[in-house]
Amino acid sequence: MIGLVMAGGKGSRMKIQGEKLLLEYKKPIVLHVIDALKNSQCFSKIVAATSPNSPNTARILSEHVQVISTKGNDYVSDLKFVLSQFDEPVFVTSGDLPLLDQDIIRYLVSKYQNKDWQSFVVTKKFLDENNLSLEYTTDVNGTICYYTGISIVNPRGSNKEDNIICDDKRIAVNLNTKSDYDLFQNS
Repeated sequence: MIGLVMAGGKGSRMKIQGEKLLLEYKKPIVLHVIDALKNSQCFSKIVAATSPNSPNTARILSEHVQVISTKGNDYVSDLKFVLSQFDEPVFVTSGDLPLLDQDIIRYLVSKYQNKDWQSFVVTKKFLDENNLSLEYTTDVNGTICYYTGISIVNPRGSNKEDNIICDDKRIAVNLNTKSDYDLFQNS
């Protein structure tokens, strides 16, 4: 299985100077994600997708993993481009999950069921109870859930999506806005 960090976004919702994934929490946030993938020992290779939107992130990541440059037009196009380069399952994560660790990665990988596209989601109830927010919703058997930015994808599959609920802060804390970062820093 390949580990893939999506790290080419503009971070425009953050409304900060500089690149979002380089915000520090002891080290740049994106390096927390890279270390979690490496420490899980689940992957034959770890790569990061960057774009012209994130030149400094690309430079730093190139010191740690293989970097694949995308056009940076949008997340879906960049992801499709990167996935087209692989034949084995790919564990996809965004680079802005500062609490991601090797234990939750091992757990998520253990839940992989050889599906074409298996996304890990958290329930609205869990987010509300923890004063967290995410952006994109889906319905899982009548339960309102939110995408975490983590999926395991068979790049040669049909892209039929299955969702697995995993109410865990380590995949639910996503730094999309300045207030998310401030909340994280003060926790």
